[in-house]
Amino acid sequence: MMDVTEKHENFERNDKDEIFSKPVRAGRRTYFFDVKATRGSDYFLTITESKKRQMDDGSFVFEKHKIFLYKEDFDKFTEGLQYVIEHIKCLREESISESGTLEAVGFDEFTDIEFDELSL
Repeated sequence: MMDVTEKHENFERNDKDEIFSKPVRAGRRTYFFDVKATRGSDYFLTITESKKRQMDDGSFVFEKHKIFLYKEDFDKFTEGLQYVIEHIKCLREESISESGTLEAVGFDEFTDIEFDELSL
């Protein structure tokens, strides 16, 4: 059983683990970018998507998905993210110039994919 001193030490350690947090509200979703520290005082980033869902009984729950991004992967992750964002912007511009709307490449429809459905 954990005594009061141990609880206090764990609280202080956990408080130190989270260095910085930036929430970003985007429609029905909120993204949290949290900088945390390992026990060895190394930093990493967690990206959390939080989505409010209404249950059948009318109550609400928050569905969360989290990614841990470690410093050795920052450059590759940033490079890949920037590449994909630029690619989407180019597709969007091509689509608008060809048809005047985004419907030409299916940007009017999005599919909600569950992680369990992905065969990785």
